[in-house]
Amino acid sequence: IGTVRRFSRYEGASELPVNFVCVLLQADRKETRRHTYNGERPLLMAMIVSIGSGKGGVGKSVIAANLSMLLAKQGKRVVLADLDVGGADAHILFGMLNPPRTLTDFVERRVERLDDVLQQVSAHPFLQLIPGTGDTLATANLPYAKKKRLIRHFRQLQADIIVVDIGAGTSYHALDFFLMADHYLTVATPDPTSVLDLYRFIKLAAIRRVLSAFLSRDAVTETLSDRDFCSIDEVIQAVSETDPNAKETASRTLQGFHPYLIVNRVSGKSRVNVLQLKKLLQEYVGGDLMMLGEIPDDPAMTRAVRSYLPVVEFEPTAPASLALEKAAQTLLTLLAHPETTQAESAPSPEQAA
Repeated sequence: IGTVRRFSRYEGASELPVNFVCVLLQADRKETRRHTYNGERPLLMAMIVSIGSGKGGVGKSVIAANLSMLLAKQGKRVVLADLDVGGADAHILFGMLNPPRTLTDFVERRVERLDDVLQQVSAHPFLQLIPGTGDTLATANLPYAKKKRLIRHFRQLQADIIVVDIGAGTSYHALDFFLMADHYLTVATPDPTSVLDLYRFIKLAAIRRVLSAFLSRDAVTETLSDRDFCSIDEVIQAVSETDPNAKETASRTLQGFHPYLIVNRVSGKSRVNVLQLKKLLQEYVGGDLMMLGEIPDDPAMTRAVRSYLPVVEFEPTAPASLALEKAAQTLLTLLAHPETTQAESAPSPEQAA
């Protein structure tokens, strides 16, 4: 659908291969198991849920803040990390107008540990926040080395669930941070442009994920060098020149790529054709999409934002609050009883070697 931005293997002259970040993330999946949800499925340390969107203005940060609050209310130790690099605002939603420390302090090494940036959210004792970076050129254009350090430190946070609010759009930062998660959540509105941008976002994330399956192989890496790709088929065709099993590897990589979807600001006449969207993703991307919930267009959301509180705390019985609570329960069930975590089914460096 439309024209998607083509991938280059390099973000710029100062960057290492951007897709190597995806390979790097898989190495971090080898963390030890720590405890379980209700004595059932063991948790990674910690379970990361990334929240992304194809365009801004769809209410992604508001959704992230409310889901984080609801998960904390279920007794989970939750960290909400604002990784909207250069355009962070999650702290505002909790009334932290001037947090004493932000992600910028960690990025610029004014503090050594990501834990040192954590801010306690007064609304709930089990919820902490990592305020995002300010709108500066230094942080908006995060160098590879600093991005690598940031990604590694996430696994060291002491929490049950880390909710990562990703910057909107298909920038390299957004896709890299989105793919570091164990579970992927996307947000869109019924607006046709929002749905189109969501499709592009998921498609580019899938291409990124597939590329990571091949980039640690010397022969294949040479084939992919300085090549641009706008579809998974193009990647498979390029890799097939040196790897006859390329299609099988790509299919296996995509088996665990099942983003969830929350549709925000739904009204009686404005709904997303989820079945059509799923069909497009299965046909052109090879991935699946699961509806997590529909949040009604509710004026209580606006009142809550103006009061610096999540709507689930400000007006718990509002229609949007009830829909968000249902979505949070579904997400918690998926975290506790997935058939396999998305990260576990993704290729590790050992598998790709």
